[in-house]
Amino acid sequence: MTQPDPHDLLPLTPAVLHILLALADGERHGYSIMQEIEHITDGATRMGPGTLYGTIKRMLDAGLIEESDERPDPEMDDQRRRYYRLTDFGSRVMRAEAARLALLLNAAQRKNVLGST
Repeated sequence: MTQPDPHDLLPLTPAVLHILLALADGERHGYSIMQEIEHITDGATRMGPGTLYGTIKRMLDAGLIEESDERPDPEMDDQRRRYYRLTDFGSRVMRAEAARLALLLNAAQRKNVLGST
């Protein structure tokens, strides 16, 4: 099955982009994804379990992420946890969205929308 061009999925919803960014540095389980989103947004975004798991299901179906078979030491982990990681396609989509947003940010800076810092 051929995957679509990453640009065909843009723009991403904030929930999808936050989850992709949370997984950018490695696999995580659901609660850890929620914590990372809160961390990378300096607390400005808190994602609840309903939004998280509904979005994860759609992202799995779209091939952006996959469930990991690798597990940490069972002594250190709850076996009910599901771990997720980016696919190559998910990484390409994330990079395409970041580039799109960078262009918008550059335009906003040129127009002094953000004011002087």
